Amino acid sequence: MDFLNIYAIIAAAFSALIVGFIWYNPKVFGNAWMDAAGLSEEQLKGGNMAKIFGLALLFAFMLGFILENLVIHQAGALSLTGGDSKVALQSYSDFMTDYGNNFRTFKHGVLHGVIAGIFFALPILGTNALFERKSAKYILINSGYWIVTLGIMGGIICAWK
Repeated sequence: MDFLNIYAIIAAAFSALIVGFIWYNPKVFGNAWMDAAGLSEEQLKGGNMAKIFGLALLFAFMLGFILENLVIHQAGALSLTGGDSKVALQSYSDFMTDYGNNFRTFKHGVLHGVIAGIFFALPILGTNALFERKSAKYILINSGYWIVTLGIMGGIICAWK
């Protein structure tokens, strides 16, 4: 049983855009984010949206690719075989028969995605924002987006077998 599920990763990547459309909507956090970022609607309209959304989707895909290893525990067992289940010992096959679907739920993936958001995204975004002299509000809005997004991405990736 190998774990690379390209369809789950693609779905998770698109979920990042969907959450972003909601999160950064002016009726949710969009206006507060623009204020905290020091941006106006005119400035935002000046960007190349195809490039922005295309790269955002690529980056979300990259996150999903690595997130799979964080949210699916059995991937650790596979890594012990050198990453090739076809040459693994019988003990790997027996282990996967017994435990191959343990903790493969949306809820468990959300847990690990949220943990990744708190311990990866928040420190990275927070550090950048501090040096950019951005406010706590800016840090919380952007980090909150990534914590929620990585939670949803983790849930999709973990549950999709």
